[in-house]
Amino acid sequence: MPGLDMETRIVRYGDLKPCRTAFIDAHTPGSDRKENFTIIGAGVTESPHQHVHIRETPGFNIGAAGQPPKCLNSLHYHTTAEVFFVLKGRWRFFWGRWGDDGEFIANEGDIFNIPTGIFRGFENVGDDYGMIMSILGGDDAGGGVTWAPQVIADAQAHGLVLGENGVVYDTKIGESLPHNVGPMKPLTEEACAAIPKVGPEGVIRDYVARYWDLMALAADKPAKVIGPDALLKDRPGFEVDFITRGSIPTDAYATDRHEVLMPMRGNWRLSWEGGETVLNPGDTCAVPPGLSRSLAPSMTGEASLYRVRNTDDPAGPTWTG
Repeated sequence: MPGLDMETRIVRYGDLKPCRTAFIDAHTPGSDRKENFTIIGAGVTESPHQHVHIRETPGFNIGAAGQPPKCLNSLHYHTTAEVFFVLKGRWRFFWGRWGDDGEFIANEGDIFNIPTGIFRGFENVGDDYGMIMSILGGDDAGGGVTWAPQVIADAQAHGLVLGENGVVYDTKIGESLPHNVGPMKPLTEEACAAIPKVGPEGVIRDYVARYWDLMALAADKPAKVIGPDALLKDRPGFEVDFITRGSIPTDAYATDRHEVLMPMRGNWRLSWEGGETVLNPGDTCAVPPGLSRSLAPSMTGEASLYRVRNTDDPAGPTWTG
């Protein structure tokens, strides 16, 4: 693809533009310091002020959440996949109607394919600003977020109202719902009671992969992380592989799929016909179908990255086999 400007398809970590009012809990104490990033696709933001870096979607969305220590992302659920891997810091993930059905601590490089249809939240429990990268199923990321009823009530008490159009309005700065838009109705307790309870053992076993386990699995070939025959079995409309220094493809290759490269550790040299660049941890690179490319770590030492490709599977609920 002569003349292709790959830099327009790369979002550098240092260029990420946050939105601090992306969701309804943006004023709620404990959640009011979080930052939301939409990297590829519009994500599930509720704010018209969210910056979108690359609007073209390959069948999934890429985003990120940045939070200082002790900052909480409130309980919500999605109808398509929500996958996180920890880029920086130490994070507590928890789930259930009140967030007490289960929890686990995720460290840098760990990846979590959260089951659809259950309330989930997460908190930075490290000592420094943390960042988690996300993969959301579907071009429209499932149509948005469904909040636990108490989150909507807490938000209203602090001046934010979510319209039934999925947009947040800030009464503290004089915003109000348009005359033809009503407030979002929270889920009834009956609907909440119908959400299945999932204990920690099954979630951690079936939906969590630890970084150092993946490093071992990918010692000499890419490790299949998410997919129908992968470590975490699912069909979310995309597949995730994990690549290390020892498992990079030895020759240039092309694929008819969209491919997103997300370095975790080390500096990676990406070469294609007519160009070359270096990808660093936190960068996101959208490689188009048909482009012949090659990858190689550009320095000695630890090197790892997550690779995401679209599939023909429709985005939807977690696949149970």
